[in-house]
Amino acid sequence: MLALLPYPRIDPVLVHIGPLAIRWYGLAYVAGFIGAGLVLRLVNRRWRLGLSGDDELEILLAAVIGLIVGARVGYVLFYNLPVYLTSPLTVFAIWDGGMSFHGGLVGLLVAGVVESRRLRIPFLTLADAGAVGAPIGLFLGRLANFVNDELWGRVTNVPWAMVFPSGGPLPRHPSQLYEAALEGVVLFVVMLVMSRRPRPRGTELGWLLVLYGCFRVFVEFFRQPDIQIGFLPGGVTMGQVLSVPMILTGAALLLWLRAHPTPLQGPRDVERREG
Repeated sequence: MLALLPYPRIDPVLVHIGPLAIRWYGLAYVAGFIGAGLVLRLVNRRWRLGLSGDDELEILLAAVIGLIVGARVGYVLFYNLPVYLTSPLTVFAIWDGGMSFHGGLVGLLVAGVVESRRLRIPFLTLADAGAVGAPIGLFLGRLANFVNDELWGRVTNVPWAMVFPSGGPLPRHPSQLYEAALEGVVLFVVMLVMSRRPRPRGTELGWLLVLYGCFRVFVEFFRQPDIQIGFLPGGVTMGQVLSVPMILTGAALLLWLRAHPTPLQGPRDVERREG
């Protein structure tokens, strides 16, 4: 008889306060942004960027808006467009779930462009600083997916398989934990080590795109595709399709940096502002 790991049944709602339900998924977002903000402060000091506390807070708030809007728009466009075309107002019901990392990444980059112009700091430097803290949110988000009993893996007979309540009676890969380990822990360690000394602008961003894309493509072989999409032609998944451009863009950026070295991240990246 196959030995399975028991799925820990954790209530997705941490606590009810009257009609308000505080969910682990929402707390994961909050904790992820707090962690990213602390890392931004660490990188700001480590690279001597000269950003003030107000600058850090405004960057974080811009990141929150960019991520939420981008993640929601990305999910609507790539994962469930027909449903939202029939019920357009449900696009705003983000409390019902439905967020896309790839869309969130685009939203973060757009927010980075806006903030880099406002702060008069090179975009690649700001993107590098954000890349160091990004894996914290990825890690917590995947753990929240696990608690929510969603985005589970494909059917398997490995000893660490689990039977997810919403996944039917068959054992499945706990793919959320695979992603938490690779996209969260491993990626964060790599980014944190790289941040220990200033590097050419764009280095951390390039490696984040390459490594996340590779990790996501790999884990998608164990993750069950979204039911409303299924497998695409060739047996690939939407997550893999969206990750390939990330890998190519990151690799192209790193190759461009080798041929055209940019200045090191440092105090000259923030111009003196008057007033």
